[in-house]
Amino acid sequence: MFSLKSALVAGALALASSTAFAQTINVPAGTYQADVTHTNVLWSVVHFGLSNYIGRFDKISATLVLDPADVTKSKLTATIDPLSVSTNYPAGDKNFNAEIAGAMFFDAAKFSEIKFVSTAINVKDGKTGTVTGDLTFHGVTKPVTLDVTLNAALNPHPMSKKPTVGFSATGTIKRSDFGVTALVGPVSDDVKLTIETEFVAQ
Repeated sequence: MFSLKSALVAGALALASSTAFAQTINVPAGTYQADVTHTNVLWSVVHFGLSNYIGRFDKISATLVLDPADVTKSKLTATIDPLSVSTNYPAGDKNFNAEIAGAMFFDAAKFSEIKFVSTAINVKDGKTGTVTGDLTFHGVTKPVTLDVTLNAALNPHPMSKKPTVGFSATGTIKRSDFGVTALVGPVSDDVKLTIETEFVAQ
């Protein structure tokens, strides 16, 4: 009985310690900006069942108001210029970036900004959690949840000498939810998102 009780107490202490660690980051509180040289937002769709077609964006900005003592109280805002879409299309038969940014898909001339504003941050363990927020794309706003991993927190970064935190995130949206329905079927409705970013203290 004593050993069972000891094990239960030890387990409870370990869980409490893990939870406390999960909600703290060893960097100062404050406003952090995404380092654009180390930030990428990739999207991919299934192309006729043959491959995952990948694109990215060249113009991204994001602000993280970080509460390192309780990261669930932090706030994230990110914006993307849809005209900056980059598809790495090598053929010379058309401007595929312009086609994706055009009226058939992003309609960037009419909807000039993609925006994400966090509404809830939840921590699963010392490295992973979720960020839920309102995504505005193609003139439609819908809730989206991203699975997020804290890669590292450096205080300071050895090169910039500033506190820096790095994250990876993934998520999936349905483009038809945002009114982008062209070629749904041959090209998947599901769009997978992959995000890599580093935030630097300001």
